[in-house]
Amino acid sequence: MKKFLLIFSLIIFAYSEELSINDEISSFSLANQFNQKKTIDSNINILIVSFEKNTGKEVNEFLEEKNPNFLENHNAVFIANISGMPMFITKMFALPKMRKYKHEILLIYDEKENRFKAKEGMSTLYRLENGIIKSIEFIRKNDLEKVFL
Repeated sequence: MKKFLLIFSLIIFAYSEELSINDEISSFSLANQFNQKKTIDSNINILIVSFEKNTGKEVNEFLEEKNPNFLENHNAVFIANISGMPMFITKMFALPKMRKYKHEILLIYDEKENRFKAKEGMSTLYRLENGIIKSIEFIRKNDLEKVFL
């Protein structure tokens, strides 16, 4: 049964449409840097999604200055889309580096994943209330502190 649910979730995940304001996010799961599945559900208020190495680095630098439970305490998650990275590089270099961070990073491996909006040189910030997207913003490193006020 668990395998069926995982396959069903992955199929829905792969064919989902881009999220917009007032859309309800359905619960979905992603693996973190330790290959543990984590579920994003209506309890999450902030999603930060990075699509590029530099924007991911900015978010990681910001989070490294915070306590290990910072994201959890703010009902937030950080998602890094690493689907464009060759698997060899991911396994040999990226994941070992990510495992050194004290914060959790959820990972998108599937290049067909298209639910999140992207803008070059920026991370995407989704603000949610009870699983409903209330705003979508494109942010830089200097904006991160304001996100959590």
